[in-house]
Amino acid sequence: MGSEGSATSMDIQRVLGVLHLVVSLGIILAMDKFLEKAFVFAAIKFPSALFGMFCIFTILMILDSKVPVAATSLMYFFEPALMFIHRWLPLFYVPSLVVLPLAVKDIPAASGVKICFIIVGGWLASLSVAGFTAIAVRKIVKTEMMVAEPMAKPAPFSPFEVWTWSGIFLISFAAAYFYPTVLGTSARTCLPFLLASTVLGYMIGSRLPSNVKKVFHPVICCALSADLAALAFGYLSGSGINPVLGYYLTNVSYNPGAGDVLMGFLGSVIFSFAFSMFKQRKLVKRHAAEIFTSVIVSTIFTLYSTCSHRTIVSLFEGANSSLTAAAVVLTGLVGANFVQPMLDKLPFRDPIARGIATASSAHGLGTAALSAKEPEALPFCAIAYALTGIFGSLICSIPAVRQSLLTVAG
Repeated sequence: MGSEGSATSMDIQRVLGVLHLVVSLGIILAMDKFLEKAFVFAAIKFPSALFGMFCIFTILMILDSKVPVAATSLMYFFEPALMFIHRWLPLFYVPSLVVLPLAVKDIPAASGVKICFIIVGGWLASLSVAGFTAIAVRKIVKTEMMVAEPMAKPAPFSPFEVWTWSGIFLISFAAAYFYPTVLGTSARTCLPFLLASTVLGYMIGSRLPSNVKKVFHPVICCALSADLAALAFGYLSGSGINPVLGYYLTNVSYNPGAGDVLMGFLGSVIFSFAFSMFKQRKLVKRHAAEIFTSVIVSTIFTLYSTCSHRTIVSLFEGANSSLTAAAVVLTGLVGANFVQPMLDKLPFRDPIARGIATASSAHGLGTAALSAKEPEALPFCAIAYALTGIFGSLICSIPAVRQSLLTVAG
């Protein structure tokens, strides 16, 4: 009787845990979609997700100062959703990496190699400027580095999850092959197996040895897995890989692909950053001077270096309209794969310098890659990620700066 009662109790706890996750994640997703539609209706150019992030952070800070129990309860309520987002964070940034072959297909190989060298150099320079600025300002204001609050790491993927997603992949791949429009359109029919291949790639990449992951990050494994699935389906169906990659990311709400589903979580990811920032609020307040200064300096550096890179790249034969998108994705790719080893080589040992340097140089993909291994750096990645866009817009609104950027860009 005792064992049956304990088993029943555990089943009830699991059901309640799932319901807790569904409700908390559903609220975050609903808030994101509501804000997005409200901003579109009001013709507000500012990113709605960033506004939501700052609102949540402000509310938590006010509650913490007035009613600390309420702030703690709010954090507890959304904890399952936050752990879900953190666990799958790299997946939400990977679609642009999966469709990278479409962006670079018209770029000549010789130009591509030169562009890669420029991108790597620019990424390394931005990383160094942001990190060294943070350390320099800390020394100037003589702020002693405090130990960051420990951040919970998501649970590893279980064999059951791997087998489940493997089954989904095989069944949906076969269904799409024999019935190409069984779900109405090719994009919707290919969605299940392309999504499953992306998830499986991330699971497999996460289980690789640590020394392998330093040079072959799970994000890369994730994108490669989806591309191989697209290649296999394109070969077997006779359509080729390009149409299948087109189904992966359609950017059409009524005909979504696997990438559209994943990127639909990006607003919720930004919202979740507010909770991470709140957890490290003492460190954020203590080191505000170096955080803001390093983000501003790296933003100015990135603006001018980007313009100069554009001028150099435009000189290459075969430069085309796909170049900008490809350069952005490649920067994220380089950052995702090499940011942690490079941070270890440079004298960046604390989560503030590591987080700011990563987000300032590799943006979303780099943030996702680093936070998967170093969750303590996520709040500072989030701050740099958000403020870089805001400061960039403000700086570019100054006529003299805008004119100088145009001059550098040629």
